[in-house]
Amino acid sequence: MSRMTISAFLSKAKQSLSQSLKSKGEHPASFVIGNESADLDSITCALAYGYIHSSTPEARKANKCMIPVTNIPSSELRLRPELTALLKHAGLKPADLMTLDDLGEVQGVLPPSTTDWTLVDHNVLQGTLGEHYSNRIVGVIDHHDDEGKVSKDAKPRIIEKTGSCNSHVVNYCRESWDSISSMASTTGAAHGQGDGALDDVAYTFTWDAQVAMLALGSILIDTINMEAEHKVTDHDRKAVKYLEAKINASAKLGPKYDRDAFFKEINDAKSDLSDVNLEEILRKDYKQWDDGGLVLGISSVVQPIQYLQTNKLDSPANLVPALLDYAKGRKLDLFAIMTAHNASDTFERQLLLLTVVEGKAVEVAEKFANENSTGLQLEDSEIEVDGSKAVWMKTWEQKNLAASRKKVAPLLREAMK
Repeated sequence: MSRMTISAFLSKAKQSLSQSLKSKGEHPASFVIGNESADLDSITCALAYGYIHSSTPEARKANKCMIPVTNIPSSELRLRPELTALLKHAGLKPADLMTLDDLGEVQGVLPPSTTDWTLVDHNVLQGTLGEHYSNRIVGVIDHHDDEGKVSKDAKPRIIEKTGSCNSHVVNYCRESWDSISSMASTTGAAHGQGDGALDDVAYTFTWDAQVAMLALGSILIDTINMEAEHKVTDHDRKAVKYLEAKINASAKLGPKYDRDAFFKEINDAKSDLSDVNLEEILRKDYKQWDDGGLVLGISSVVQPIQYLQTNKLDSPANLVPALLDYAKGRKLDLFAIMTAHNASDTFERQLLLLTVVEGKAVEVAEKFANENSTGLQLEDSEIEVDGSKAVWMKTWEQKNLAASRKKVAPLLREAMK
């Protein structure tokens, strides 16, 4: 495989997947996949890692392509306007991505022994894919708590806190990326890109800048434009410096790049929920866990609870019944909404927790509240939310702004054990 644009790479990856499926595994398949919430970080981590890994001299010589998978059905892509806004900076559109729909009945076609999987932005492969392929995980790059499911022999095996998982991906791939960037020979036209088969390093600089925009956009979103002191780490600072150098090296993209404007464009798109209903908002950035015989679901939302009440419902009183319908549809015992939003240029968080059933779920909710109110700086919210329909419910203003879902989910899961 020759050096190519990321658009051409995705076309090649789709061909590789098709070949593997048609041959029923005679053609081995390598996958890189983000987590099941499929947020911007997960999706672009898989894209960047797959592109760089597939562009190395070793991969090109072996004609090996790593297939990046977006861990949702294709119908869910429309719920992520920030993704569409970011992809255009790399000459891509959502339809260019591979989703669970492209995998189809992969678990019934590809024997595990003919596949290998690298996880990014998570360290446990969930769902039916996890049931079939968990023992085929060969690498992991993540910034969540280590659940100890990935072998110590995995390569890479990077599980460490940072603002954005993309920072780990970029820093890990830096040597490989620099190596392929130094190769001036390009073959975009051979892959239908229309860039021309030119020995012109300017083209590769722009191709690198496009991939850098994908990774950088996600880092800026996750770190609130590198201004969230409770999130930003040295890993993020190192990655941003490197990525912005890649962008500025492009004669096409560099002169137009402005960090603040770039962040605002993507963040404004992310905050725009005007075209989605409440159920779609809840599933847009959703994760689920089974622990201690209970099922927990958490939805992350980029608008305050008041927005859901007044903008997405006929009456504020309908919020809790709607949340219960969603939770029951997922067969949950506990359901939480975590909001992260700007109010008058001030970043704020809210946490709503309810139980769908009596018994242990209520005990877990009360244990979580009692043990973590101080650490999470939970203050009873003055928002009028009628929780009478729920078995148990509390709504808090969360003053510990550093505690995102990566922090709160493990605390809830610990209470469930």
